[in-house]
Amino acid sequence: MWDPTTYLRFGDERSRPFHDLVARIPAERPRAVVDLGCGPGQLTATLAQRWPTSRVLGLDSSPEMIDRAAALGTPVDFAVADLRDWRPTGDEDVVVSNAALQWVPGHQEMLRRWAGELPAGAWLAMQVPGNFAAPSHLALREVADQPAWRAEIAPLLRADPVDDPADYAALLTAAGCAVDAWETTYVHLLPARPAAEHPVLTWMEGTALRPVRAALDAAGWSAFRAELGVRLTAAYPVRQGQVYFPFRRVFVVARTGDHAQENL
Repeated sequence: MWDPTTYLRFGDERSRPFHDLVARIPAERPRAVVDLGCGPGQLTATLAQRWPTSRVLGLDSSPEMIDRAAALGTPVDFAVADLRDWRPTGDEDVVVSNAALQWVPGHQEMLRRWAGELPAGAWLAMQVPGNFAAPSHLALREVADQPAWRAEIAPLLRADPVDDPADYAALLTAAGCAVDAWETTYVHLLPARPAAEHPVLTWMEGTALRPVRAALDAAGWSAFRAELGVRLTAAYPVRQGQVYFPFRRVFVVARTGDHAQENL
């Protein structure tokens, strides 16, 4: 179960990659815009502001996220749906997926299929976290591999569920797209408050730790968090009252079919 309130902690830091991604989509008057994995919807709402004449649809598999999104009162249609089941209907000129595909094993095949099924000249834009080799995730896997949690938690964690920009570029180029692919490492400056939990632990609760929390009872979750918190404190020391948290992200913007080379 997703908790929108927990996810929206560090909202400014989480939203910046979305805006950087959408800024690279030069579509002017798309007929329809779809946000796959829209989460709590506040970023999807900016798509309706960017393209006010377009139909904008936000889809997410979490009913809690969609309830939060629908309560925003924006001119966006929100619906519960598994993005693995989504198929273009023929008028989607812009498809965005922000920080969602890393949860989907085999999403590369979905990207290939979408590229082939979208209208010619449509834009397919995605962003995924690329920090699975960072100290935060190494610490997570180390704790999960301890005897107390190995059988239950270790199988839930994949070492690196996303590709490098060059791999995505090759995949979508082979699918007939013109591709703009890149990576960015943001250095988030997270405030460290006295007597508060380590801010990287708080960050991870909103995303990477979600399947761990779902698998453990209250006592197990408390023990797991405590052990992980010790390792995160060592990996990300507090300096000048804040923690410096590098976070790599992978971006791809592709244009399909005919006229694919224009504007890229």
